[in-house]
Amino acid sequence: MTIAQSTEFPRPEPVGQGPGAVGTPDEFAELLPQTRRALLHRLAVGQAEGRAPSMTAAVVRGGRAMWTGARGAVAGEAPHGDVQYRIGSLTKTFVAVLVLRLRDEGLLRLEDPVGRHLEGTPEPDATIAQLLSHSSGLAAEPRGPWWERTAGALRPEPADLFDERPQRLPAGRRHHYSNVGYALLGALVERLRDGVPWGEVLRREVLEPLGMDRTTLRPEKRYASGWAVHPWADALLPEPAEDTGLMGPAGQLWSTLQDLCRWAAFLLRGDARVLGAASLVEMRTPAVPPESGTWDAGYGLGVQLLRREGRLLAGHQGSMPGFLAALWADAEEDVAGVVLTNCTSGPAAGALAADLTGIVLAHEPRIPEPWRPLPGPLDPELLALTGPWYWGANPHALRLRAERGLELTPLSGAGRSSRFRAEEDGTWTGLDGYYAGETLRVRRDRDGAVSHLDLGTFVFTRGPYEPSAPVPGGVDPEGWRV
Repeated sequence: MTIAQSTEFPRPEPVGQGPGAVGTPDEFAELLPQTRRALLHRLAVGQAEGRAPSMTAAVVRGGRAMWTGARGAVAGEAPHGDVQYRIGSLTKTFVAVLVLRLRDEGLLRLEDPVGRHLEGTPEPDATIAQLLSHSSGLAAEPRGPWWERTAGALRPEPADLFDERPQRLPAGRRHHYSNVGYALLGALVERLRDGVPWGEVLRREVLEPLGMDRTTLRPEKRYASGWAVHPWADALLPEPAEDTGLMGPAGQLWSTLQDLCRWAAFLLRGDARVLGAASLVEMRTPAVPPESGTWDAGYGLGVQLLRREGRLLAGHQGSMPGFLAALWADAEEDVAGVVLTNCTSGPAAGALAADLTGIVLAHEPRIPEPWRPLPGPLDPELLALTGPWYWGANPHALRLRAERGLELTPLSGAGRSSRFRAEEDGTWTGLDGYYAGETLRVRRDRDGAVSHLDLGTFVFTRGPYEPSAPVPGGVDPEGWRV
């Protein structure tokens, strides 16, 4: 079997860089030789130890594919970046983007029960957010034989997807992966797009704007055949590649390394033509975040989450008969790893994709963007709000950010930090941390001067327990003493 060397594929154009965005500086546009060799070594080990007929991989940084590699062969030739592989549950990330687009257009709310928009569902009270995050409690798999290896024609109607017990767990209580839930989300997209098939909606609204013309519902030449590798012998068995019909939104798509580099760049940076950066942040936020402690893996809205070496990775792994795929993206470091291979089991594609991102960061840490002042004009009233504020005797700093945003951080280094988005009514809404969703208000006295900050009933004053401010419970009239 032909063994390919590391291969440079044509790079995608930058994705998601709007006016004024700054891409990777030219002097850092190429990875160092030792970095490239480390990446190739990791790919070669993954393909050899996983006994994969072929494997392709890429690293995306700065909106571009910075490195690509291939091992093994497809039809006797080295695979290249335009060879299609089936990507399995990576399909779910595309479906989630379609649903978030509907939400951003005002056609649905994530809190809506799916039955409000889609008739005939077995559990109409499950919310759209629960379907996206696999917390609806619906069955993991559809009724009937192994759906990934059988024709979708066996389940021609939505009712055919469910047995007599569609609900396995109480809705909203636990994460329970549900491929059937994503079949419902695909049907929801079709319902709210006037009956247009979800695959066609995807092509028009997502794939065409991003230049992903090699991502399709059915394989198109040139594509890799799917194989099972015998567990105890170096032998191959062809796997079927069925059209899964109504289950398509759970894992039907085929794609190429080049297209998935574009998708990774989009997931990192967003694109106003498809979905903005704020909605992507929402997607990669844990759907049911832990109240305390730590976690290693979770799920957002259509994306898997992984904590690895102190970094948060968001993306998805995928499997279908004969294929494995993985995409992990680190939004903070603006780097992603993509892996495609054509065997049912064996290679640890997810670990490999995560390792590729770690290798780049270990060898070549990200160069920060240059500091720049905020775009003007500067609002003097907002500037006057910045500086130290006290919750009781606990000092905090309030900083002004872009687009009239604010950031509150405790000066002790421990405590409740949050960023806040400016609202049209003159308030701010918390974006993360303890104050996520809470309202920050500036309170004024009778003369119009700023009295204090009201943050979800917590009072912040300019001095520690300032007597003139309305501190709940009052301030001892004798003041501080020694």
